[in-house]
Amino acid sequence: MAREGIHVERPYERLNKDQVELIHQASMEILQDPGLISFNEEAVNIFHSHGAEVESLGGDHRSWHVKLPEQLMTSALKSVPKTVTLGARNPDNSLVMNGDQPKVYLITGSETNIWLDVEFPEYVHKSDSSKKIRVPEFKPRRGMVEDLCQSARVCEHLEMVDGFIRNVNIQDRDITPENKDVNKFFASLNNNTKHFMSGLTSLDQLDNVVRMAELIAGGKKQLADNPIISFITCLVKSPLQFVDDTTSTFIEICRRGLPVAVSSSPQAGTTAPIKEAGIMAQINAEVLAGIALGQLVKPGVPLLYGSVPVRARMDTLSDSYGAVETSQYNIDCVQMARFYGIPNYSTSGVCDSKIPGQQSSIERLFSDIVVAMSGPQYLHCAFGLLECNSVFSLLQAVLDDAHFKMIKHFLKQPRVDQTEIESVLKQIRSVVDTPQKLYISHIRPVLRSGEISGLYPFEGSGETDQVFELAFDRMEELLAKPVQHIDEETTARIFAEVPGILPRLNVYERGS
Repeated sequence: MAREGIHVERPYERLNKDQVELIHQASMEILQDPGLISFNEEAVNIFHSHGAEVESLGGDHRSWHVKLPEQLMTSALKSVPKTVTLGARNPDNSLVMNGDQPKVYLITGSETNIWLDVEFPEYVHKSDSSKKIRVPEFKPRRGMVEDLCQSARVCEHLEMVDGFIRNVNIQDRDITPENKDVNKFFASLNNNTKHFMSGLTSLDQLDNVVRMAELIAGGKKQLADNPIISFITCLVKSPLQFVDDTTSTFIEICRRGLPVAVSSSPQAGTTAPIKEAGIMAQINAEVLAGIALGQLVKPGVPLLYGSVPVRARMDTLSDSYGAVETSQYNIDCVQMARFYGIPNYSTSGVCDSKIPGQQSSIERLFSDIVVAMSGPQYLHCAFGLLECNSVFSLLQAVLDDAHFKMIKHFLKQPRVDQTEIESVLKQIRSVVDTPQKLYISHIRPVLRSGEISGLYPFEGSGETDQVFELAFDRMEELLAKPVQHIDEETTARIFAEVPGILPRLNVYERGS
């Protein structure tokens, strides 16, 4: 049984059919002229063996100019699955995504270097000592393994979180490039029963990560039937360049048949045209090239059309996730993915603000609402991210969960049919015929049915704004809740067969 998700009956679309077709044709032209630059020789050979025009380029780094004919692209894209299932340790948390169906799953992400702690020191009014207030103070520090465990635990209990992307870059002193992948996968899977997606730091660790997932799922076939993990690969460096190491990782994941998101993140104004038509034609070409490569490696491998476009700030040329255009680009990408019938990995809920507050709330809610309304199947970056995805706040993630609950209620389809109309007409006539002329007696059944939204969960008392304090209390409450760890026998096998996992992550050895 899969998670419910948010059903968007009539998705919001910015592009008409003619504009979608124009972007598609422009992307096909881009892949032929100017084509791609590939720094990965294996990808070049794969494309060349299927009819691509290839030319070796000079320079210090080996690279090739690759031109992909439309016939190659069309043929490769025919084998892309239209439905992708992402499994989970708890099968009830599975995600079933159909590229033609605008059903939204809300996912955490992405990996941040900075963890934001929060404290609430008490301040006393200078002229009236009876008046005291608690003001949040946010303190950034580098993320650690224990932070990733805490985030996974809280996201396990957040109602609106459908899947978990690693959102903390673990930077403990005993974390190395050789053991980073196995520790971030184990820490996340051991503290969360929802689907888990992550990038891979080192291709050398792919076998260890897959073996871990097989042990948890119950075997190789069980993992194929219930893929509890998936991967995200940014194999394209905009504009139109295939990166060597990430492309190698992508090819190997595809050979194993595991789900993977093909992501591109051009910045309008620097690594992509500033105009909407330009960045859309380019990002669509970049993503389609990656998807085609995956299908040439292993026809039928489950892939997501990944889109993380962003607009450049005009003052510093850094990313501006809070810009209106960033949401516009993402909505357009949702449409392009739907045009091909491929499930879409989209982006919302990110902002430019460094800490939770008015700016973060405005920017996050704007993009969360409009992008969710467009109907992407896999909506990531929506929980806890600040400062252009470089900072993670657990407090912000708790706030986001409440806001998405409001968005989900808003996107519910209205109940308007003949039976409902007849019922309300009867109700109106009966109330008008009473002395009070009030509908209060009819409220309770509707409340019980869940048709009415609840109060804002962090509403303060009196004239005091207690949003952060109440959200912090909720965060602490969620951290205290137990989670379903991987069972002791499987944990023992993982530690015996998968090298490099930190002993302190074994909850059975440490007695907690």
